[in-house]
Amino acid sequence: MERFNLVFNSGPVLLMGTLLTIKFAVAAMVFGLVVGVCAAVMRISGNRVLDRVAQAYVSVMRGTPLLVQMFVVYYGLPDVGISLSPTTAGILTLTLNAGAYLSESMRGAILGIPRGQWSASHSLGLSYFQTLRHVIGPQALRLAVPSMGNTLISLIKDTSLVSVITVTELLRSAQEVIATTFQPLPLYLAAAALYWVLSSLLSVVQHRLEGHFALRARH
Repeated sequence: MERFNLVFNSGPVLLMGTLLTIKFAVAAMVFGLVVGVCAAVMRISGNRVLDRVAQAYVSVMRGTPLLVQMFVVYYGLPDVGISLSPTTAGILTLTLNAGAYLSESMRGAILGIPRGQWSASHSLGLSYFQTLRHVIGPQALRLAVPSMGNTLISLIKDTSLVSVITVTELLRSAQEVIATTFQPLPLYLAAAALYWVLSSLLSVVQHRLEGHFALRARH
């Protein structure tokens, strides 16, 4: 009962941390999707320079730990005259990391659309970008929903790493309470439960989107 009361009394602090976690996750999801789509288009553009730049970006972001990326952006960039606030640095790092994974999901989905649809669109007078936007893009998005959903669910958990750059999100909120109560187990379990709830809610959204796109595909 004592531990339950501790978690209950810590609820407002954990709730504030949860709201900040949601803020980071939503911002990184939106911006990461934009970055991912741009990188995917660069990869399939046929332009060797753009393709190489996008490949290098994806390789670096997927080949290095997110924690290291966080340190480089927040603690390393000031060495070259670029100082970012903890919030900006956290969102930027999560965006770039998520964008790399989302770009591969989108690229694979775009390449999964039959080439005949490109030819048919061009024969109707549509430009490359018109075809991508109106014909290929919507179909690719439907195909990419499962893998993109998994990436975004992982992003919810990855937001815990912004605690290392002094952002008081969910995990750091729990740690601050632990520092005054010396009761780590119930508070870490409470934080884990909140992460699980957020991930589960996003999973529900993912499944509904999959069902929505599947229904549209049948019609």
